[in-house]
Amino acid sequence: MTPPTTILLPTTTHSPVIEEIATQLDPSDELLIICDDESDPVADYGEGVQNVQVVVAGEPTGCSGKANALATGMDKATHDRIVWTDDDFHHPSDWLAAFHEAYDEKGPVSELYFFVGSDVLSTLLEPIYAIGGTLGTYANNKPWGGAVMFERDDLDWESFLRNLQRTVSDDQLLSEYLDTTTLKRIRQVEIGGTIRETLERHVRFTQIIHQHNPRDTIVMGLITSLLALFCLLSPVYAGVCVTLLAAGLYAYFGIYRWTALLSYPAIILQVPLMIYALSRNTFVWGGRRYRWRSKFKVEIIT
Repeated sequence: MTPPTTILLPTTTHSPVIEEIATQLDPSDELLIICDDESDPVADYGEGVQNVQVVVAGEPTGCSGKANALATGMDKATHDRIVWTDDDFHHPSDWLAAFHEAYDEKGPVSELYFFVGSDVLSTLLEPIYAIGGTLGTYANNKPWGGAVMFERDDLDWESFLRNLQRTVSDDQLLSEYLDTTTLKRIRQVEIGGTIRETLERHVRFTQIIHQHNPRDTIVMGLITSLLALFCLLSPVYAGVCVTLLAAGLYAYFGIYRWTALLSYPAIILQVPLMIYALSRNTFVWGGRRYRWRSKFKVEIIT
């Protein structure tokens, strides 16, 4: 028998994911839909719906909107077992039950993402996100904030909540507090929209690594530069090698997309994109512009 569980879903819209999760709840579970403001479209959802409640987080101060929403939800949670999830991927009918089964066997667990591009730039960068994101997260057992299950006693709850409310990246901070097992269970997440949005997202991804693990930024930059140099000096051999590497990685995670063929130009493009991302001092996420001065010093500009 699974324990009562609180599921935290930050969203401002009437996402179909709400219904996908609500139908999986046990009578003792609760789904907290966390929005920013009472004017958000989803703010009136849950009136009279059993086990579903809308929580208004308010405007963030000194942290990202996502971090603020999750901190508010964790403060409101009434159960010890907690699930974080997002509204941008499909939750199959056995999603929550499979999560409980995995937790009971392994302790804190996280699923895995694969970013699917929806504009020219995000599509081109799919192999980069697969190698650096999907593979890196899986190999290092990092939690993904889009699908992670843990309990209160699994981390220093109070300290984590304090720090969550003064930073940007919810899951990167969680990885510093929580030892997880990352399951080889892929959720495809569509990203992009416009080239501008993809650039802003790439800046955020790069800044997350830079602010939390500055040494990793150096290592990542060195490896990326060497790979790009290899591609430029030996285009035929390098093109075959990196394409086969990407195709093998895709197949390992059960992803069969033609974008593995883009690994060669993506690796070359990653060098100027990384320089661009590190040179930027602001980025836009969820309609807000942030200046992230250090890990726990976040300024919201608009």
